[in-house]
Amino acid sequence: MKKILKKRILIPFFAITIFITGSAFQNDFFEIAKQIEIFTTLYKEINMNYVDETNPAELMDTAIKSMLKDLDPYTQFYNEQDVEAEKIRRTGDYTGIGANVRTMKDKLIIIEPYKDYPADKAGLKAGDEIIKVENTVIANYKDDAGDLLKGTNGSQVNVTYLRQGKEFTTKITRSEIEIDAVPHFSLVDDKTGYIVLNKFNNKASQQTGYALRDLKAQGAERIILDLRGNPGGLLLEAVNVVNLFVPKGQLVVTTKSKVKKYNRSYYTQKEPIDTNIPLVVLINGGSASASEIVSGSLQDLDRAVIVGSRSFGKGLVQRPKPLSYGTQLKITISRYYTPSGRCIQALDYWHRDENGNAVRIEKDKYNEFKTKNGRKVFDGGGVLPDETLNVNENTAITNAIQNDFLIFDYATDYYYKHPNLNVTDFELSDADFNNFKTYLKTNDFTYVTETEKALEDVLKSAEKENLDDNIQKDYNTLISNLNNSKALAIDENKDDLLTLLTDEIVKRYVYREGLYDYYKVHNLEIKKAASILSNPGTYNGYLK
Repeated sequence: MKKILKKRILIPFFAITIFITGSAFQNDFFEIAKQIEIFTTLYKEINMNYVDETNPAELMDTAIKSMLKDLDPYTQFYNEQDVEAEKIRRTGDYTGIGANVRTMKDKLIIIEPYKDYPADKAGLKAGDEIIKVENTVIANYKDDAGDLLKGTNGSQVNVTYLRQGKEFTTKITRSEIEIDAVPHFSLVDDKTGYIVLNKFNNKASQQTGYALRDLKAQGAERIILDLRGNPGGLLLEAVNVVNLFVPKGQLVVTTKSKVKKYNRSYYTQKEPIDTNIPLVVLINGGSASASEIVSGSLQDLDRAVIVGSRSFGKGLVQRPKPLSYGTQLKITISRYYTPSGRCIQALDYWHRDENGNAVRIEKDKYNEFKTKNGRKVFDGGGVLPDETLNVNENTAITNAIQNDFLIFDYATDYYYKHPNLNVTDFELSDADFNNFKTYLKTNDFTYVTETEKALEDVLKSAEKENLDDNIQKDYNTLISNLNNSKALAIDENKDDLLTLLTDEIVKRYVYREGLYDYYKVHNLEIKKAASILSNPGTYNGYLK
């Protein structure tokens, strides 16, 4: 017992050592040491004296996460497994079966097999439910079942899975997996190249540069760079992607922090590939961080026309800090600013509302800046496109349907009911949408709105005060009206739901690579970008 306690008590003292190494903490050292001592004694007393058995690791994990919750959602603690996952995200390399897999308590679901990788070669398809790996039944496995699929390059693993209620087995030969930052590039027409950049790992600029050179060799005289849904990644890779289109020595982004050594200005370091080729960048609400550095700086430099919908608005920079026992802290160290001087951070995590939620910076508080050519741009709410299209972001009810995997499951059923579908001109009909609504009912889709939660809280308060008899009838009426509104909301989001369904269904037949080919023909934003690029007068008009 004494040895265990000694280990517990040592942990905070290691933390003190870490704290005092940073010069920024010197002035606060006494207060930091005082609070750590309080925490140490509290932690010791709880573990020694609490009436029931405690789990020291779980207590510490809860304490750390609760502390970080008051900062911002990007400052995170990583255990050893998380550190490995983060390494994969940065490099894009790992050894495995080559599929996006969802872990559930009794099964592993194949969300997306990557074309020509082990899972695909073994015949696995999206929607397959792995119930056993070798002799291990997933339902009986207490740890992360996804780890069962990992192994060394060339090793084999037998899996048992369910498909449409029938049981199958297959053998998968694991291999090294390389996740491309650029999963697709091709010509939209004989003069317009299209590049999809979906993450900023350490291959981003190299693969984007390769795609740009290849498309130019094929005859491309203008380029569409698609950053929609790209959540960001490595800041230096964002700078290098901008460098493909702007001269060496150009300021791309500045970071500002309370710690002086983190105050940096990032300039392009290499000779560009093409500083004149007309460029349109596509963004949406899923384009964040490094995507906003690229789109925001190219906009500030009047080097590209930005098309789509307002970006996410993440103007914060994180840096990993190694901790003891292989753990890590990813901590927000600074804000970034585009060449015009604007920070596009949309949420204020440091001045929260009465419910503790981060507040969105109001439009009347945006500051005006000027691009290189004198065009007006603004901070505070993400990157606003030069050509804003009426592309709706997912609503709460659409997100609820997605989070319940009902779009995914419907696409699985659709695929097996239509085995020979030609997706070239595929389009879902009104009858298909009605079938989907029936599918939602059949699968007992329910969605609790924030309004319902608030009304329920009011009713509970009224019950405590013996006032519920007076408001019960009105409450029932309001709930009935809300249910009617929710039913109408599905119809009101018809276009968005059909788009999500179409994307998921097309992927089943032609993989993600084929989905991008489908977009080139059917997607509104790509059509608009190609139209702008095909008319030099229109293109240049945006930049003046």
